[in-house]
Amino acid sequence: MATLRFLVIDGYRRSGRESLAAAGATTAGKLYERMLLGCRPDASVDILYPADPGGTLPRGAALGAYDGIAWTGSSLTIHSDDPAVRPQVELARAAFEAGVPSFGSCWAAQIAVVAAGGRCAANPRGREMGIARKVVLTGDGRGHPLYIGKPRVFDAFISHEDEITHLPPGALNLAGNAFSHVQAVCVTHKGGEFWAVQYHPEYDLHELARLTFARTDRLVAMGFFSDAEAAHDYVNTLETLHQDPSRRDLAWLLGLDDDVMNQDVRQVEVRNWINHLVLPRKRA
Repeated sequence: MATLRFLVIDGYRRSGRESLAAAGATTAGKLYERMLLGCRPDASVDILYPADPGGTLPRGAALGAYDGIAWTGSSLTIHSDDPAVRPQVELARAAFEAGVPSFGSCWAAQIAVVAAGGRCAANPRGREMGIARKVVLTGDGRGHPLYIGKPRVFDAFISHEDEITHLPPGALNLAGNAFSHVQAVCVTHKGGEFWAVQYHPEYDLHELARLTFARTDRLVAMGFFSDAEAAHDYVNTLETLHQDPSRRDLAWLLGLDDDVMNQDVRQVEVRNWINHLVLPRKRA
């Protein structure tokens, strides 16, 4: 079988990517590339930056030439009139029409829903940050191939303020928790299918630490930390545990287990998307 070809859509503006890089974080597109290649080392990956002026597909490429499209998170707001949003919604609609399987995190779930006619809004509970607790599979989720091999209740890395409020026709809510009713969706639209989660399987403890560091001022203002020193202590604890996962004392202190610390558990959804949606289309 020919090598799988993936397109990664990095939803951040250049300024957002530069802010992450300055804090020591891996930019979203590169993080997704690393995850996909970890699942399929023989794959090829192109990265597209549609929020940048002139952000277009690689020369000579078309959406239909890819076996799968992976969408990252973003610091944009899906329900705003920001000119960087509309091109990404149109790109998702084009992907649906091209029939290319899509998967993604956070922003991706919102893009999938809005492109198919659903709606999102600011979450009245504010920001869900760090770890999404007690994500529970719905009845549809328990029977969906996205979640084969996943616990019915799990924690996950997360960072968002917006939420899906209205699913479009042809969409399924696969998981949710007390903070966000919709934590995963399957959207079928115009012959295409998009599996997306509100959380971030591509993160690890280091990436959460760097994201927290990048957002320190905002998180202090929101009340997540009493001051910058407390935020930096949290960042340092995450980094220490990342470097030494045997530190059960720190895992206990942070309330973390294999849901987020074991990559095989954390990225079940990505492998299932490849095995149950991308590869069958490739073979057809």
